[in-house]
Amino acid sequence: MVKVGIIGGSIGGLTAACLLKDKGLAKVEIFERSHSELEQRGAGIGFLEAASRYLKTFAKIDLDDISVKTPKIRYLNRANEVIFEKDHPYRFSSWTTVYKLLLKSFDPDYYKLGHELVGWENGSKGVTAKFGNAKSETFDFMICADGVGSDSRKKLLPDVKNNYSGYVAWRGMVPESELDQRLSKSLSEAITYYVFANSHILVYPIPSLNGSVTKGKRLINFVWYRNYAEGSELNDLLTGNDNQYRPLSVPPGLLKEHHVLEAKAVARARMPEDIADLIEATKNPFIQVIYDVAVEKMVFQRICLLGDAAFVARPHAAAGSAKAAEDGWQLANCLEKKKDIDKSLKMWERTQLRLGEDLIRRTRLIGNRSQVYNNWNPKEKRFLFGLHKAGEQYE
Repeated sequence: MVKVGIIGGSIGGLTAACLLKDKGLAKVEIFERSHSELEQRGAGIGFLEAASRYLKTFAKIDLDDISVKTPKIRYLNRANEVIFEKDHPYRFSSWTTVYKLLLKSFDPDYYKLGHELVGWENGSKGVTAKFGNAKSETFDFMICADGVGSDSRKKLLPDVKNNYSGYVAWRGMVPESELDQRLSKSLSEAITYYVFANSHILVYPIPSLNGSVTKGKRLINFVWYRNYAEGSELNDLLTGNDNQYRPLSVPPGLLKEHHVLEAKAVARARMPEDIADLIEATKNPFIQVIYDVAVEKMVFQRICLLGDAAFVARPHAAAGSAKAAEDGWQLANCLEKKKDIDKSLKMWERTQLRLGEDLIRRTRLIGNRSQVYNNWNPKEKRFLFGLHKAGEQYE
């Protein structure tokens, strides 16, 4: 049987591993550089069909048990009035919920912690991976799913750089139980938008940190896009209260107090009351820098880049997790069709390059419409979520 090594044990790597294993296509091992299971802040993710498909079809999990469905899209004005509303279902889950369920679906004996990839020998017939703990492994091919800051991408494509969008995402979650009943109801029955000059925010319910989707026990999640000039302004934001500079994100509790106070003051001064109240109630907001990364190649002999290790799209299509999962699905499909590693990888690369390029193009347009040109129109279909196209139907 084909032997596959996967570098990176997050959602993309786990989805690919579970599919290759469960379809009987390969013997798979995952190598994660962390010495413990991954932890994140429980931040919300759009649960597009590609992201939920494995858990529904192979793990036989009822999606209603692990995600929250919102039936409507709603826009508020500054006076806290609903100015636009339409029926359109979305599903939302959290990174933590999905990661834990995928991890449960994979054999822990083949999920290797404390293995940081430091090099490889790549050839026409296989790959030998070398790890920082002095161990090495040989595979028929290797999947690099090591995320936004992919070291594998940097080695394979040294000229490809992160393209800073000009803005960051402020994020936070508040337990429904900590909000008054009116506010909790207002923000939990729809995905709620507020769009204003050079900025926009969206609010939606997600599972709690322990995975509960019961009303009253969930979290209300927000994502607020704010412009920051590259250079000293952005650098100060990304330097935490521990004086450590983090180029991709600043975790909860590490943002400097003056940035948190400033954000809450801006929210109170410029946002609808309901959304300002939510931000005020957020104890430890965090930020993620919005970059995009586009590649022209995903396959290098017997090494391939998957998910955010290849394309990093702005999050406006809610398709990051779905894109990583879809890369895994299509790789498994190609291996089933071709029964030949090299032909399968070439076929897979062609389709996934097209998907990544299209997603980058769409999400850049959406972000620029809000953050630069101020011509976001809620009636336009282009602003709906979707991996392959805007407005894809949810389960």
